[in-house]
Amino acid sequence: MAMTIHVDVVSAEKSIFSGLAEFVAAPGVMGELGIYPRHAPLITRIKSGAIRLKLPDQVEEEVFFVSGGMLEIQPGVVTVLADVAMRGHDIDEAKALEAKAAAEEAMRNKSSEIDYARAQAELAEAVAQIATIEKLRKKSH
Repeated sequence: MAMTIHVDVVSAEKSIFSGLAEFVAAPGVMGELGIYPRHAPLITRIKSGAIRLKLPDQVEEEVFFVSGGMLEIQPGVVTVLADVAMRGHDIDEAKALEAKAAAEEAMRNKSSEIDYARAQAELAEAVAQIATIEKLRKKSH
């Protein structure tokens, strides 16, 4: 049996996942993190993107979308505390594409730096959701 690590993915509203994984990939602010059991302790911020879990006895990876938050790694536990988290299959592609288009339009018609920064953040989140959907499509083919 492969070594595993306990993983909790929690959003501001609810627990999204709690269980064992053989490997975790997470979008850290400084780049993607690859986490195996007995990883050195670490706390870092996460950015919008996909959390991928390789579960024991399962060929397909579980994919979750997260936006903002913190990642804590202990040798036997990984905790993802995300501002927003959802299962990859629950992402509404049409809504993400609409949000991307609206954010791009807002960036073109900026009326202040605050509006521009908000539009940039919304654009980054929409692009990350679309990228998560694309990862799901690639793994199912």
